[in-house]
Amino acid sequence: MDRITLKNFRCFHEEQTARLAPLTLLVGENSTGKTSFMSMIRALWDVAYRHEVPDFKEEPYDLGSFDEIVYNLGGKKGKAGTFEAGFDSATRPGRKLRLSKTNTTQAYHFEVAFAKDETVPIPVRRHLAYEKLWIKEFFEPKNRNCQLCVGTERGSWEFQFDLQRYSPLDLTHYRVEPLFYSLMKARDGLVPLNGSKKIVERDLEQLFDLCSESFGIRVEKRPYASAPVRSRPRRTYDPARMSPDPEGEYVPMYLANVYLRHKEIWGSLKNKLENFGKASGLFDEISILPLGKIDSGPFQIRVRKSGGRRKGLWRNLVDVGYGVSQVLPVITELFRQDTAPLVLLQQPEVHLHPSAQAALGSLFCQTAAQGSQLIIETHSDYILDRVRMDVRDGSVPLKPDDVSILFFERRAQDVCIHSLRLDKEGNILGDVPPNYRNFFMQETQRSLGL
Repeated sequence: MDRITLKNFRCFHEEQTARLAPLTLLVGENSTGKTSFMSMIRALWDVAYRHEVPDFKEEPYDLGSFDEIVYNLGGKKGKAGTFEAGFDSATRPGRKLRLSKTNTTQAYHFEVAFAKDETVPIPVRRHLAYEKLWIKEFFEPKNRNCQLCVGTERGSWEFQFDLQRYSPLDLTHYRVEPLFYSLMKARDGLVPLNGSKKIVERDLEQLFDLCSESFGIRVEKRPYASAPVRSRPRRTYDPARMSPDPEGEYVPMYLANVYLRHKEIWGSLKNKLENFGKASGLFDEISILPLGKIDSGPFQIRVRKSGGRRKGLWRNLVDVGYGVSQVLPVITELFRQDTAPLVLLQQPEVHLHPSAQAALGSLFCQTAAQGSQLIIETHSDYILDRVRMDVRDGSVPLKPDDVSILFFERRAQDVCIHSLRLDKEGNILGDVPPNYRNFFMQETQRSLGL
C-alpha cells in the first residue's frame, strides 16, 4: 500500500490522506487514532485481497461494533451513516516493494464504504480503478439491492442484480464476492450509461484484467499485527500450536520447531537473532534446551551474555529481565523466511533500553530494504532518530522517499494526519505542525535553564 484514505472512521471525520512507504512510522500523543489507523489497514487488506468482511473486534485491535467505529457528528446530526477507507497500491501482494519507485508508478486505487447491518460494519460500496478503467459495486443491506457499474475509455455501463440468485455478501460465512465474479455474472446484461455504446469484448477483457490480476485471487498471507505488550516469559514451555498471534505466544514453539526439525534454517535464524542481540546489548547467544528425549517434550529458551573472552552463564528467559522476552516475538517475526508482506507493530520499544530501541530502528530499515512493508506505531525518539541517521549515512539501501513519518495531531474532537518526509540529511520535511516537537523543545530548554 502506498497511500491510505479515511473518512468518518473513529476520530477521523474529514477525509484524511496519508502516504505509506516501505517503512512508515506513526507518531503522536496517546489516543490520536494510531491503533485505529493500523486496524483499518488490516481491514482493507481483508476486503481487497482476502474477500472477507473484516472483524473489527479481532485482536489486537478491538474497535467495537459499528456504533463505536463510525464518527459521531454530535448533537442532532448524530452518527454518520457510513465510514469509508481506501488505498493506492503500485505493488501486488507477495512481490517485493520497489524502493523509491512506488510514488512514480501508476497505482491501483481501491476503496470501500461500510454501513451498519444489525451491529456489524459490512462493505456496501467497493470501487476499484486503474488509469481509465473502473468498477463500482453498490449494495443496500436493508432491501438487499445490488448494482454494478463499470467504465473504460469507451464509456460506462451498469447492471442491476437479481438478489434471488445473487448476493455480493455472504454474511453466514463473512465472505465478500470478488469483483471478478461480480463482473462475470453481469457481463451479458451490462446496460450503456450516458450515451455510451454497447459494451464490446475488448472492454470486458480490460475490466477482467483490472479486477483479476491483483484483486481476483485470494491472498492467504495476512498482515502480521503485534500487540503493544507481548507474552510473558516462561521457565519451561510445552509444545503447542504455532499459529501466529498478536502477543507472540507462538514464538517459543516456532523457535523450538526450527531448532529440532530444520537445522539449516535454525543456523541462519540463530545468527540473525544473535546479531541483533549483540547490536542491542540484550544478549550474545540464544539456545533451545530440550528437556526430554523426544521432539514433543518440554523445552527451555536460554540466552547468555559474555564479558571479554569469558563466556557468560546460560540464563533462562525468565531470569534476564522483561526486555528480551518482549522484543523476541518482534524480531523473530521479522527474521522468519515466510514473514508476512505487511507487518503492523505497536510500540515495539516496550521495556527496552534506549540503545536497544535504536538497534530496532536499524533492524526496521534493513527489513524494509529487503522488500517487506513495515507500519510501526512508536513513542520512541531513539527509533525515529536511528532511522533518520541510517538513511542519512547510507548504512542501509533506503532512500529518503522510502520512509514516511505520519504525525497524528489532535484538533478538538478530530485528528489530522500529517505526512512527513526525510531529506538526504535526515531532516524532517513536509507540513510539520508547530506542536510536533514542542514538548521536547520545552523539556530541553528547561534542562538548560532557558
